[in-house]
Amino acid sequence: MRDRKKARERAEALVSQMTVDEMASQLKFDAPAIERLGIPAYNWWNEGLHGVARAGTATVFPQAIAMAAAWDTDLMKAEASVISEEARAKYNESIKHGDRDIYKGLTLWSPNVNIFRDPRWGRGHETYGEDPTLTSRLAVPFIEGLQGDGEYLKTAGCAKHFAVHSGPEALRHSFDAKANKKDMYETYLPAFEACVKEADVEAVMGAYNRTNGEPCCASEELMEHILREDWKFEGHYVSDCWAVRDFHEHHMVTKNGVESSALALNKGCDLNCGCTYLCLKEALNKRLTTKEKVKEAAIRLFTTRFLLGMFDETEFDKIPYTAVESKEHLELSRKAAEESIVLLKNNGILPLKKEELKIIGVIGPNADNRSSLDGNYHGTASRYITALEGIQDYVGDDVRVMYAKGSHLFLDKEEALAQEDDRIAEALSVAEHSDVVVLCIGLDESLEGEEGDTGNAYASGDKENLEFPKSQQRLMHAVLETGKKVIVCNFTGSAMNLSEAEEKADAVIQAWYPGSQGGKALANILFGEVSPSGKLPITFYRTLDELPDFTDYSMKGRTYRYLTEEPLYPFGYGLSYGDVQVEKAEFAKAPEKEQDAEIRVTVKNHSEVATRDVVEVYIKNQDSKYAPVNPALCGFAKVSLEAGEEKELTITVSKEAYKVVNDEGEKIFDSSSSVLFVGTNGPDKRSEALAGKMTKQLVINW
Repeated sequence: MRDRKKARERAEALVSQMTVDEMASQLKFDAPAIERLGIPAYNWWNEGLHGVARAGTATVFPQAIAMAAAWDTDLMKAEASVISEEARAKYNESIKHGDRDIYKGLTLWSPNVNIFRDPRWGRGHETYGEDPTLTSRLAVPFIEGLQGDGEYLKTAGCAKHFAVHSGPEALRHSFDAKANKKDMYETYLPAFEACVKEADVEAVMGAYNRTNGEPCCASEELMEHILREDWKFEGHYVSDCWAVRDFHEHHMVTKNGVESSALALNKGCDLNCGCTYLCLKEALNKRLTTKEKVKEAAIRLFTTRFLLGMFDETEFDKIPYTAVESKEHLELSRKAAEESIVLLKNNGILPLKKEELKIIGVIGPNADNRSSLDGNYHGTASRYITALEGIQDYVGDDVRVMYAKGSHLFLDKEEALAQEDDRIAEALSVAEHSDVVVLCIGLDESLEGEEGDTGNAYASGDKENLEFPKSQQRLMHAVLETGKKVIVCNFTGSAMNLSEAEEKADAVIQAWYPGSQGGKALANILFGEVSPSGKLPITFYRTLDELPDFTDYSMKGRTYRYLTEEPLYPFGYGLSYGDVQVEKAEFAKAPEKEQDAEIRVTVKNHSEVATRDVVEVYIKNQDSKYAPVNPALCGFAKVSLEAGEEKELTITVSKEAYKVVNDEGEKIFDSSSSVLFVGTNGPDKRSEALAGKMTKQLVINW
């Protein structure tokens, strides 16, 4: 295992040979070479959200929210292992050719473990959804896959954005996110704590906004008390990009860059993504910070570089460039996409039978849109398979595939000189000639994403509401009114108003942003080569009327845990072609307060279709005034079952699940009993009505 003590000792010895100016120069993301000490230049900024990003060709996995929809911890680790493998391969080649540019390094600023608390947030698709337990359980194996378990870090993971950060994007540079202690420790902090304590994540990135008055990149509460003192974090802390500049330009907590750089450094921000740390020399001269603070930050950063083996020969130096986008990696991307797709409705039309079809109509602005495969923070695939191409490849010459775009992604018309809705007539013609229609609607990173990001350069990135662009609304309505069999496939990274599709379509699929192999995966689902097994990691609300204001960070009325109105599609919901039932659930032994509980679950596939499914466990701590309104996820396991097969699983429920968080942020026992709900969906009435399955109940009397 890695020896942090030894790496730090080497870092201390190296940094002790530097001048103060040299130390300070190493605290910027684009650290220059110090040739006299044999230190090459290093750019700390690289991205690995769902594949190595922005550095040319790489395997493009499904976007993070889609990976979350797979509810598969083993898959998360496998994907991250591929990402780190390709990052190493690209790094090896880059330094061989003297290229030490941005996006070529081994410090991957992923994962994003913020809580997707509001469907309007444009960056929500970078996350693992709305639940702190699901986010934690998926983030830990992802980081383990990135960092490996050898003598050296394979790559360095980074948990971001610490903390209490989820929009609005347009306000993020000046916004103060106010969260009480209960919401902090129950919702916003658990995933970060798991990343630090369980996954030993090497880096943590601060958010742009303030939290409870303090800038997140200079927060005494977050950085000093919680992260370093309470959680014993030993890695390095990095600012979000140009966030330190926001201190004086937008938050107005300092007067200038000199004061801002000193404030950030003094609170423990080791690495500045941005340029404000160029002011550190003046800050030192004015005695606003100290040489010791600069030295400690430099030591932490070089500790990471030594842990990565940058000054040694390592086993990773031999990873060849041919690892990038290898056959095995592409197959894993396809498998991930297949597991992530969520079947929301099926009146029996799916799976399609090729031999019964003569013409398939594929319609919609996302049917042949490569951007709808990517999401944001993506690499570049050497080949993309869109929904249209995936269906064409699958049916070959056996079935005619007719295509119509139907509408622009968001404009009223495709051709500048044409009338409004200039592609709907063509879409109707295709529908009328087809035996079945696959209608591909949704968004892409240009319509939901990060403020000022590469795919969203001139927009805030957030959605105004849950509605599709009006041109798509008119297209969907027209196609659904034809009376033809219609399968609606939604390519978005967030919840949308799918009410009309739910009411009128024969099937509804949430395809997310499924990566470069997305079209192939979708075709395999549509034609039954694979049974869908994805579950929603977010709630699909009916309207925004049931939600608080976007800027309100209180959890009251938000997400499935505190929702009081019935959603359109609930968290944890998703159908399959099989029929997996929980036959029995029992404790392996009588549970005790201070011990994790083990539940033995017997599941059986009562169908003739092999499938995968997720067994979900929720807890309701009874008679507690501090428990969430609704049962909360406390465990899950993904299982594969052949036709008619029965299996026994063991699911661990952490002893922390029996506790509730009080108004002071303390975890306490405050319940007369705890009820555990075990099933293949949540215990809410909407899930039970849609899936037709009840959950088993286990009661613990304390």
